[in-house]
This record gives sequence, C-alpha cells and structure tokens, in this order.
Amino acid sequence: MNHADYLAHDATALAARVAAGDVAPATLLDLALAQHERVHGRVNAVVRLMEAQARAQAAGPLRGPLAGVPFLLKDGVQDYAGVPTTYASRTMTRNVPARHAHVVRRYLDAGLVVFGKTNLPEFGIRAVTDPVLFGRTNNPWDLARTPGGSSGGAAAAVAAGIVPMAAGNDGGGSLRIPAACCGLFALRPSRGRVSPGPGTAEVWFGASTEGVISRSVRDSALALDILQGAEPGDPFVIAPPAAPYVELMRRDPGKLRIGWSTASPIGTDVHPEAIQAVRHTVRLLERLGHDVEEAAPAIDGTALAQSYLHLYFGQIPAAVRGAQALGGRTADLELMNRILVTLGDSVSAMRLTTELHRWNDFARVLGEYFGRYDLFLTPTLAHPPIKHGTGDPSSAEQRLLGFLNGTGLLGILARLRLLDKTVEKIAADNLRYVPFTQLSNLTGTPSMSVPLHWTAEGLPLGVQFVGPFGSEERLLQVARQLEEVQPWFGRVPEMARCGEHAVT
Repeated sequence: MNHADYLAHDATALAARVAAGDVAPATLLDLALAQHERVHGRVNAVVRLMEAQARAQAAGPLRGPLAGVPFLLKDGVQDYAGVPTTYASRTMTRNVPARHAHVVRRYLDAGLVVFGKTNLPEFGIRAVTDPVLFGRTNNPWDLARTPGGSSGGAAAAVAAGIVPMAAGNDGGGSLRIPAACCGLFALRPSRGRVSPGPGTAEVWFGASTEGVISRSVRDSALALDILQGAEPGDPFVIAPPAAPYVELMRRDPGKLRIGWSTASPIGTDVHPEAIQAVRHTVRLLERLGHDVEEAAPAIDGTALAQSYLHLYFGQIPAAVRGAQALGGRTADLELMNRILVTLGDSVSAMRLTTELHRWNDFARVLGEYFGRYDLFLTPTLAHPPIKHGTGDPSSAEQRLLGFLNGTGLLGILARLRLLDKTVEKIAADNLRYVPFTQLSNLTGTPSMSVPLHWTAEGLPLGVQFVGPFGSEERLLQVARQLEEVQPWFGRVPEMARCGEHAVT
C-alpha cells in the first residue's frame, strides 16, 4: 500500500482491509508516521509522538471494529496512562495520569492504534491553535491561516493526510470550528452521551463533550458507537440509541422542517461567503425534499456569550490551581489566561451560579424552537479561516493588560464591577469569528459541521446543524444525505496528496 491508497480509504475502509488480511496494522502505522514526518515542519499538528506504544499495540493481537487504524489523541482531557496530558500549557508539563480516560480506553478497545497527541491552544480556550508551549498549528489548505481550535491539531492532522480520523473534544465549538476550517466533518454529541470520566464528572460544567473529526460521515457514526454509553459513577445516563449509529445513519429521516439563519447572535458581521455557504445548503436540502425556512430561536445571543465567558472564569482558575499542585506557576501561563485567572478570582460564586442557571433558560427557548423545527442551520464560522494573529490584542493592549494584572489593579477594578463593559468586549472579540457554536454547548444539544462550501480563494467553510437533545441519528442521516448529493471525501489539500511513498 502506498500513501495514495491510504488517503483513498476512510477509517472504516482501512479497518476492513486489515480484517481481510490485505494490509498489516504495522504498515498503516508506517504510512501515518511517514506522512507526519513529511508535513510536520509545515503543519505542526502532532506535538507528542507515542511510537513505542503504537508499535507494541500494532504488533497485536488487535480486536474491535477499527482494529489496526492509526489514530491520534488530543493533548487535553484524553488521558493516556503514563503519557503527559499538558493542555498545551507550561504549567501542566508534569501532569502524567496514572490511568486512561474512559474515551481513550474505548478507542483502544476498538483497535485504534494511538501513535501521538495533537496540538491545541493553552487549556483549549481559543478558536485558534497557537500555544506558546508547542507553537502554532497551520491550516493545510493555507499555511498562513489557522486550522481553528481548540482541536486544531486534530483537524490539521486529518486534512494533511496523516490519519483519516482524529480525536477531539468540544466545549464551545472545538470540534466543529476546526472541521469547518479544514474541510472536514465533525459531530458534537449531546451532553452525557459520552462519559467524561474518570478524571472529572462533567468537563466545563457539562459544556464539553468528546468526539472525532473525520473525512466521512460513517467514520463519525462508528466512532460514536464506540464512545457512547455511560460508565459507573457518571452524573447521569441518557437513553441509548435504538440501534447502532452506523445503521441508523443509513435510514431515511423523512421530510424534515429545518430553520436557518445567517445573522450573528452577537450582532457582529458575517462574511458573504458564510452567508453563501448556508444559502447553498438550503438549496441542497430543498432538493432532498425538506422544508426549509428562515427562522432562528429567540435567544439573546449577547447574554449567551457572556454566560459562556463566565464558564472560563470558573474553569481556568480551577485548572490553574490543579497545575500549581503539580508544581506549575501562574507566571508560566500565557497572558490572556493570566487575565482570565484574575477575572475569575474576582467573580463571586453568586454571579457564576446565576450565569450557570441561565443555561437552562437558553435550553428551554431552544426546546420550544424544536417544537416547530427538526433542525437549526447556521454558518459554523462567521468568516473563512482567518490568518494567524487576526483579532489578537495589539502589543499596546497586551502591555496595558499585563501592567494592570501585574500591579493588582485589574483584580480591584473587576471586584468593583468596573470592568463589566470590558468583559462584554472580551466576549465579543473572542467570539467575533465564531459566534454560532456556543449555543449547542450551553444547551447540551448535539450539533455538527458539514463541509459543503469552499470560498473563491479555495478555502473550506462548513455549515452547522443543531438538533434537539438526543437527536444524533437525525443529524447523521441528514449529513449522509448531503454527503451523497455533494461528496467531499476526495477534496483534500495538495499537501495531503504529495509524496505518494510506498510502504511494504
């Protein structure tokens, strides 16, 4: 098998070749490692190789529906026993878990051959992947642009042809945003569909969940079959699917009523290409026989953005406390995370609790919307993949923030509620290019990004579907329909195709 053959197969097809005895797991691992070596200097997607573990695993015996397929974890949440989980932070380099996360054990039990970990922004809080610890990850479609975040390394690895599918997680769009930036498919499951343990009960108060970024809908369906289901001690258990998702995906969803909107929920600009992506998708859906109507849930997007930002105010200081217990220093944090620690320390428990309670209000309004519509369609991104550094604070702003934080003035102003407008600006600036994805996280609903549009410059730009709680099968069915009428699997960046090296 050479790299062209490898690239022509999704994970499901590679597993079938392994099962038939046509190719050995070690050969697939060699191909994945060779492609990583070829593109690493340009993309920087994989930040920790685990070749020794992978070689031992590939030597077998391997069992499971994806036995022998090379695979990558994300260097956050997805603990692999004995291997550091750094969250791309210098404060967490000593964080070496003693046991696998449940999702990692399930990936391994499925036969996936894990050979490395992918890049992310520090603590996974940005929609770009540019940590100081590991350096930025570049988009294989245009190296001057971001692959998105926080699962940017995972998306870049798949788009660059290193693996057909990679693990990620999604606390505010972290699967869907990089998938949209890199021309890939990603499904974010409902809250509770996948166990987050054992290291935590609910990641980011339940806003985050685990999933994969892939090149085919069936790979994501199979991955969800592998991941779904509760583990002992999980905070709650949701109803399992009526059948495997790989089977449910193939069923006809019937005629659906789908609402859509291209308006930014926080009132910021939406690029004409993002609007065009949705309108093109509307036409495809109508061709498939669905009723499609412009209509959005009556949710205050600015209030939702502020509630989302308060998630950071609760989580980042707590994460840093954990890092300090391992010997990490607050001074080793990147500037914006040091700012978030200060702001978070200044937010009262009452204010944080109030903001968390608002998540229920958003969920109720969205639930009423889904009484009238089966799905909600939006752009995934408000703008095509941005160039590196776009939207970052200027050097002068960074110096001012650093001064205020270092002198303690920032904390004093925050405790006096004199920074409320500044917090609103941080929320707007942070979400300007990605204002659509957080709705699903705070309401716990499933959502997906589907790669249906490429810009005039040849950049991918996905569209997002949000469904009612527990409706993953309906999302997969619609994605499969769209994949059939407008296939995207063969559309890959030139970087992925080059160097069709053979491995015997």
